[in-house]
Amino acid sequence: MIDHIGIHVRDLARSKELYAAGLAALGVKPLFETEQAVGFGAEHPFFWLSAGPTAGGTHVAFTCVNRGAVHAFYAAALEAGATDNGAPGLRPHYAENYYAAFVHDYDGNNIEAVCHAPA
Repeated sequence: MIDHIGIHVRDLARSKELYAAGLAALGVKPLFETEQAVGFGAEHPFFWLSAGPTAGGTHVAFTCVNRGAVHAFYAAALEAGATDNGAPGLRPHYAENYYAAFVHDYDGNNIEAVCHAPA
């Protein structure tokens, strides 16, 4: 589980839309917002977007309760404008039951949804 992580994005409003769409499939939503930042979470903010000049290069993995959630995240993120970086599927080179999908957001950050449970 991730306690919290923050990344910088060039266009906070546009990025907020992408993450809100993809993360809604995981039960995560915007909980805190200022002109310079948005905090996403289920009960408390653990993922932050901040407006800034430096963007891209960050990798974030979100834990999913099942493989269906991996698919839901991937589909919603692509529909919201993310680009494909690895369709949902097993990644046995990481671990036997490592089931994940990857997208790049608008700033080139590598975003992953992963389930470690067996099928």
